[in-house]
Amino acid sequence: MPEGLTNEQLLKNISALLENARNKVVVAVNQTIVLTYFEIGRMIVEDEQKGESRAEYGKEQLKFLSKNLTEKFGKGFSETNLKQMRQFFLSYSICQTLSDESEISNSEMRSLKPQNKEDKFGNQILPYNFNLSWSHYLKLMRIKDPNERSFYEIESYKNNWSLRELQRQYDSALYTRLSLSKNKEEILQLAEKGQIIEKPKDLIKDPYILEFLGLPEKPDYSENDLESELIDKLEHFLLELGNGFTFVGRQQRITFEEKHFYIDLVFYNRILKCFVLIDLKIGELKHQDIGQMQMYVNYYDREKRFEDENKTIGIILCQDKSEALVQYTLPENNEQIFASKYFTVLPSKQDFINLLNSDNGKIS
Repeated sequence: MPEGLTNEQLLKNISALLENARNKVVVAVNQTIVLTYFEIGRMIVEDEQKGESRAEYGKEQLKFLSKNLTEKFGKGFSETNLKQMRQFFLSYSICQTLSDESEISNSEMRSLKPQNKEDKFGNQILPYNFNLSWSHYLKLMRIKDPNERSFYEIESYKNNWSLRELQRQYDSALYTRLSLSKNKEEILQLAEKGQIIEKPKDLIKDPYILEFLGLPEKPDYSENDLESELIDKLEHFLLELGNGFTFVGRQQRITFEEKHFYIDLVFYNRILKCFVLIDLKIGELKHQDIGQMQMYVNYYDREKRFEDENKTIGIILCQDKSEALVQYTLPENNEQIFASKYFTVLPSKQDFINLLNSDNGKIS
């Protein structure tokens, strides 16, 4: 006969069951709310399509609905909220985003045909799976580019981003940074599948945004200060690094011929099954820095890597770099060592645009 569980084990098992049930209830409630708002938006749009003058009729329609729905169901049905539900339907049924102030012509409105279908039982089959909260979709609807919006929606769901984390990733232009070194087909794949990691280059961002450290833009801090702040805010740094990273250690010593060298940060990526070494540099990248990282990578490949693991990746984070220096220091078929800029202050939108339009935005 198997021994009975201890009180602590029983409590742990029951608690896990209740937590799982609670999470499922929250997900179900969120999905019900979002689907309901989508349907309300659909009904408003379909009614508008029958109106003689959409602008005037729509204004009176929302005013009437807001007053009566609020009296019957309470808060949550202001004219602004109803406009958002209308926008939600338009955004996700025809991939067209409209702001509160946006208007389209009566003829254009009449041409919009909802794509909803019905199953054999007469139940509506909605054209979209909604897996996030209404607050997430309020943010996503404000992203005009449908491909970019789709990317952030997929990544929010895959990585269980809170609304705050979604806002942070959008503010740091994650989609733009991942797009910098990709061709049109690869950018389209970002919109359809999110970030897919199949090779070392897929892990790399350029630049990395480390605004969560609270360090000033000008380098009046040391590399040790930078490293310490990254360790103190390791959870944030792991989110910035991306999928599959686990922390191994800091200042990892390697020794040969009685000489000691220290690797700033060592991670392991579970997706690519390889070590990822990170070296931190204040100021401009030098060719000696690349050579040093090459030594670290070679050592890990020869002394630390198991036969069933992939080759080690090295990332040098620096404040500035010459693309030509990186290009000619590394071999043409380089798949292991990468140099990326980092910012400790969130760049402006124009800075990201400049990166996107310049050769310096490309990863070497």
